[in-house]
Amino acid sequence: MSDIDGRAVAKAIRADVAAAAAKLRAEGTAPTLAVVVPTDDEGTAWYVRSIKKAAEKEGVDCRIEQLDAPGKGEIIAKLQELSADPDVHGIICQTPLPEGVTLPEVGWYISPFKDIDGANSEGLGRLAQGRRTWAPATAAAVLELLKREDLELSGARAVVVGRSTVVGKPAALLLLNESATVTVCHSRTKDLAAVCREADILVAAVGRAGMIGADFVKPGATVIDVGTNPTDDGGLVGDVDYAAVAPVAGRLTPVPGGVGPVTTALLLRHTVEAAELSKTHP
Repeated sequence: MSDIDGRAVAKAIRADVAAAAAKLRAEGTAPTLAVVVPTDDEGTAWYVRSIKKAAEKEGVDCRIEQLDAPGKGEIIAKLQELSADPDVHGIICQTPLPEGVTLPEVGWYISPFKDIDGANSEGLGRLAQGRRTWAPATAAAVLELLKREDLELSGARAVVVGRSTVVGKPAALLLLNESATVTVCHSRTKDLAAVCREADILVAAVGRAGMIGADFVKPGATVIDVGTNPTDDGGLVGDVDYAAVAPVAGRLTPVPGGVGPVTTALLLRHTVEAAELSKTHP
């Protein structure tokens, strides 16, 4: 078994981002990402700080828009304001959202030209049609890692465990657009382990620590672990039982160090792409 090194992939993406950002700045455009934070959750705050640090290191400006105890109206107003701001190129609305507010409800108010994390439902529709869009960055990271491994996706049997609109569904659509044969599993899937064992490519995005054991994995399969489950000692573990699956899988992403770094790098890449697009779609 070999680990898929997400940190190395992220480093390569960020080098490309830095070069593209420098070119934009030389042409008079400062690529800018705005992150709307409608929560005081400490885990979210840590993640947002890490995005800002990564962005500014690669030449992308990052504006943190902290909202204190907002309602849906305040969140929507901020997203509309940023969507209309010509100096902002990419917009993220962080979760968790206040009780009673969903990401599809507020994500609709992010301009499709600035929706670099796939929050606007228009993006999911375009993804389903195989049209150009920015998929949610975590789902896009799954495909990026697979492609960097030079895997033959066309005709491959892929199983995605999880059906969220943030990871599971868009990851399945991305794989389908690459001509993989895709099965999406969820909490009501019968004999889940047996279905997963059919996969050449297994994507675990269910949010349950260590749920995917050795009996879920076909020998030699590629396993992408999207899970980020906090532990009591402040660490992170994935949805895959790493110690059990490593002897069975052909390739496996670690947690941390797999999907996470690539997700952040892709947010920056998408922002630069949006800045480039703004020259023709201001």
